[in-house]
Amino acid sequence: MQICSAREIAAFVQDGDTIVIGGCGWGLATPEALLEAIEQRFLSTGHPKNLFIINSLSIGDGDKRGLNRFAHKGMLRGIISSHFALTPSLQKLISQDKLEAYCLPAGVIQQLIREIGAGRPGLLTRTGLGTFVDPRHGGGKCSKSCKHDLVELLHLHGQEYLRYRPFKIDLALICGSAADTKGNLSLDEEAVTLDCLSLAMAAHNSGGHCFAQVRNIVESGSLPARSVAIPGVFLDALVETPGQTIAYDTPYSPALSGDIKPSHRRIQNEPNEIARKVIARRAAEELIENAAVNIGFGVPAGVRFTEQRKKLAEQIWLSCEHGHHNGQFLGDTLYGAAQGSEALLSSLDQFDFYNGGGLDIAFLGMSEVDRHGNVNLSKIGGKIVGPGSFIDISQNARKLVFCGLLTGVDTRVEYRKDKLKITRNGTHTKFVEQIDHVTFNAINARNNGQEVLYVTERAVFQLGPNGLVLTEVAPGIKPKRDVLAHMGFACKVDVQRKMPEHIFNALGGANN
Repeated sequence: MQICSAREIAAFVQDGDTIVIGGCGWGLATPEALLEAIEQRFLSTGHPKNLFIINSLSIGDGDKRGLNRFAHKGMLRGIISSHFALTPSLQKLISQDKLEAYCLPAGVIQQLIREIGAGRPGLLTRTGLGTFVDPRHGGGKCSKSCKHDLVELLHLHGQEYLRYRPFKIDLALICGSAADTKGNLSLDEEAVTLDCLSLAMAAHNSGGHCFAQVRNIVESGSLPARSVAIPGVFLDALVETPGQTIAYDTPYSPALSGDIKPSHRRIQNEPNEIARKVIARRAAEELIENAAVNIGFGVPAGVRFTEQRKKLAEQIWLSCEHGHHNGQFLGDTLYGAAQGSEALLSSLDQFDFYNGGGLDIAFLGMSEVDRHGNVNLSKIGGKIVGPGSFIDISQNARKLVFCGLLTGVDTRVEYRKDKLKITRNGTHTKFVEQIDHVTFNAINARNNGQEVLYVTERAVFQLGPNGLVLTEVAPGIKPKRDVLAHMGFACKVDVQRKMPEHIFNALGGANN
């Protein structure tokens, strides 16, 4: 097995190469040293140029690291990813139509790469039907310069499917904890497993190459067989980076890798804002014993800290798309990591579980909702953000609870004398006549028998046969004045009860 420097790996990359890159979020399991070396070579020589990169869960720090390193004029010709919030420099290039940009669900990208590695003719799935990745609604193309149709519609046995087409992979860049001198690679000290094995296999079986960055290299035979996640036959060279962190600016931690369990769980409190507390508590009313549950980030994350969730902690099975099960899921710059997990799967296996219908209930965010119940979470203010895992999860969970403020983040409320009062409505109309980017398709959900709720701080809606139905309001809230007047369409009203009174207990006064 060749042991090289990051600079030598960068010199191997050719103009026009198609590269799959492992890692996610703020540097979890990311070959950052390799990405930096490729960037530095380009800045010095103008090569490699016209690269096409693929990454499923997005890598970046909102500034210069991760996939942001490819956002130099001429360096990149195209990208496939599921999310762009951490790569503003790429968002800018996309908005300026300076590269081919395709946005696909994270799970679909990972499963497609596995199919490429297995030599199969692409990925056949129903995930993505009716959304912006459906070829009838754009096929995931995010810029006018897109030249390829990556998705096609097929009909089999009376049902619609999407076929995501395969492509040749020239290089895979991955990250591991340790490797021996034969190239056998372990991920034991990483916070996530992700899809490293399928990336390496796809590159190898496409006739390409796979390079791995590791914290240290050990003698051949010193790694236990069950610790080897990727056999050396899939790799072409190793780069040893002794200072490698477990995430950006986060050193290796046995608590994050799962090598030890914390002696006690960190106290996790509800959100500070009254509005978000109400949403989290009302959404958590939908939890049931023995349910397989996914809780998204942002407003839905508050569900994890409610009293209902704490009471049911041992009776529900909580997981995230990164592969953690029943752990203390972390946020901010460690989103995707967890402490005290009972199990850690590869994200690819986790997506198979989700796409196969394994989730009983999912709590997800909503940036915009239209009269039909469709949800947009992937294009905000005209800027492509991407769905991440949202489509994989929302299209296949048996029950969905969308969570969000009725009129945007600047909404202000207070709770006094057993009544909720809106002291300031937000400036963003979230419930609109029609959304222009469909991340969740309500018609498909009804046809698939999914139960769907939309929980806000002042009202709850359900997905009915003909669209949204207002079914609950908070105490003190007038449906016409406080809800319908702040929506962009007329909504059917069938309010038969108020939001449960106990969720307003101990809320206190004004929202902060």
